[in-house]
Amino acid sequence: MTESIVFKEAPKRLLSIDAVRALTMLLMIFVNDLSGVKGIPEWIDHAKRTEDAMGFADTIFPTFLFIVGLSIPLALDRKLQKGDSSKSVLFSIISRSFALIVMGFFHVNLEEYGKASILSEGLWEILITVAFFLIWLDYPATINHVKKYFLIGGGWLVLLLMAFLYVGREGNSMEPHWWGILGLIGWGYLVCALIYFFAKGKMSILIIAFLIFAAINILDHGKWLRMHLWVIHDGATEFSIMAGTIVSLWYARMVKKGFHAGLWLWMFVAGCASIAVGFLARPYTDGISKIRATPAWILICIGISILVFELMIYLVDFKGKKNWFKLIWPAGTATLTCYLIPYLQVGFYKLVGFRYPQALNYGWGGFFRSWAVAFIVVIIGGFLERKKLKLKV
Repeated sequence: MTESIVFKEAPKRLLSIDAVRALTMLLMIFVNDLSGVKGIPEWIDHAKRTEDAMGFADTIFPTFLFIVGLSIPLALDRKLQKGDSSKSVLFSIISRSFALIVMGFFHVNLEEYGKASILSEGLWEILITVAFFLIWLDYPATINHVKKYFLIGGGWLVLLLMAFLYVGREGNSMEPHWWGILGLIGWGYLVCALIYFFAKGKMSILIIAFLIFAAINILDHGKWLRMHLWVIHDGATEFSIMAGTIVSLWYARMVKKGFHAGLWLWMFVAGCASIAVGFLARPYTDGISKIRATPAWILICIGISILVFELMIYLVDFKGKKNWFKLIWPAGTATLTCYLIPYLQVGFYKLVGFRYPQALNYGWGGFFRSWAVAFIVVIIGGFLERKKLKLKV
């Protein structure tokens, strides 16, 4: 594997992917903040575990997984274009996955933080987030190596100390109750990126992998065969990520052949077909549910993601409307930074006992508060990016 697989003529970045990533991260921050607001319209919020339903908030995470898949071919091929060896690319896949899994592991245990712990929950949350920044900051090439590794080492020491001091609600130490948002992304990325790497970008192998993940998820939720496997469990995360990987390759090949008219038609058909198949599968595969990660939910969200990506291709890559997304662009280029900033915000609120006024915790007041928080976080993320304080994994 010594050369670029598909994107030999690719630009450094596909701006449409950055645009859809920025929009998705903005919405993720918004719905996360909105989760604490009462009296909002039911269709905006997450559906409950027992419901056969899907709210707007339930579409955000699978869209982000789809975007992870979109980025895999372009990111890995770009490394090969730069002359990185296969071992170097493989190491980057493993190290990126490891970083996301570690952060997800700490976030999951934050959910179970006990009052018997020595440190307050807010302080523990702030310290683990600061440690994430120290370890995975995109340090400039000009920084002194001794200083860089001192900061990274300091970050790891803080994380180890936080793990040592941790006490859960049941008096337990840290453990993987589940892997959290970042952890699920990390495991899913690891599996799908390795498949892409060893398959050398062959579309046929990627489609087979997609069908296997889909089959595992369908068999499990159709209750025909329990398929909770190690790492991939019911295959839901990999199902979504591999869909994005295939669409990314498909897009590259269509453009390379100059089939622009066909591109619009087939992406639209693929998106609508995925949504339709999702609704058809609904009665037979445990309904629609994000929390249960059912096939109908995944297929509907894949379809939505394809259509949104198609719209962004048209607006940003073809019509050059990048400026329409200028305000939120940092959420697409400093995505992990923007995702982690709310942990500093919420940790500080817990530490000082801050509460929003009741008017901002209920109904439309809370709705607009969450939008304001999302935009402020992205603006701060952009400021930190300009100051070279962006995380990179």
